[in-house]
Amino acid sequence: MAEQDPLQGVYVFVAAARAGSFTLAADRLGITKSAVGKSVARLEARLGTKLFHRTTRLSRLTSDGEAYLAACASAMDEVTAAQSALSSSDHILSGRLRIDMPVAFGRTVLLPILTDIARSNPDLNLALTFTDATSDLLQDDVDLAVRFGSLADSSNLIARHLIDQERVICAAPSYLDQHGRPHTSADLQAHRCVVGSPKGPPLAWIVREDGRIRKITPAVTHQISDGEAMVEATVAGLGLCQVPISMVRERLSRNELEAVMTNLSTVPVEVHAVWPRRAHLTPRVRHVVDRLVSEAARGGLS
Repeated sequence: MAEQDPLQGVYVFVAAARAGSFTLAADRLGITKSAVGKSVARLEARLGTKLFHRTTRLSRLTSDGEAYLAACASAMDEVTAAQSALSSSDHILSGRLRIDMPVAFGRTVLLPILTDIARSNPDLNLALTFTDATSDLLQDDVDLAVRFGSLADSSNLIARHLIDQERVICAAPSYLDQHGRPHTSADLQAHRCVVGSPKGPPLAWIVREDGRIRKITPAVTHQISDGEAMVEATVAGLGLCQVPISMVRERLSRNELEAVMTNLSTVPVEVHAVWPRRAHLTPRVRHVVDRLVSEAARGGLS
């Protein structure tokens, strides 16, 4: 005997349950009310349980029907998402896309890429958050985030490595002329330092010294939760800071900042795209991730 199709009648059942009426479900499906009733009856017989409490006008789900609807609706949503994800590359991107990113890197590097994507896809609505605080993607309903640094293990998140970016320790030339230029990590104890915060840019600095990668805690003179503000404070002469090179490249080229300890501050920082684990990426998230990976490959995220 041929194995019975486990999905037979499921689509009709979900339509009837969501409509709350066999008549309305029939209209939506383009079939007769009798066909809906017979399909549901066959499904109930196969399952060995009643799915609906039927009245003349309404059809209410039984407790078993409620549980079955939750499972079936979730499975159908996954199938729909899979079909969207596998659709052609010229699929029109639409809907709202929530992206969370570091302030300076987001504004200078990511924003031009994202606005270009939005211009090409007028039905796509961006909701962008610029913050150096680490948000909870699941709790904050974020579709995609860009993160600096190593990532904590999480079974609920998926990460795609984009680039490694050089770290740099730097200060304003006026500060260095007054306080001297450090050469070793021990020298930092005599300096004023601008560092991050527990939920923002890191408090500790990473250096490679004596062949080993070390995490050091410099003297905390000024603590700032925003990376862009850290750089501004450093340019103003408040002390030394360590940041990814993309945050200070222009400042260094204009001699507003000067790199120091360049033989030690060479440990790269990883940059990842991170999103909540789902069975399939939505087309809009997949498109942005693919674009970021492409930009990274050609040096557009440096």
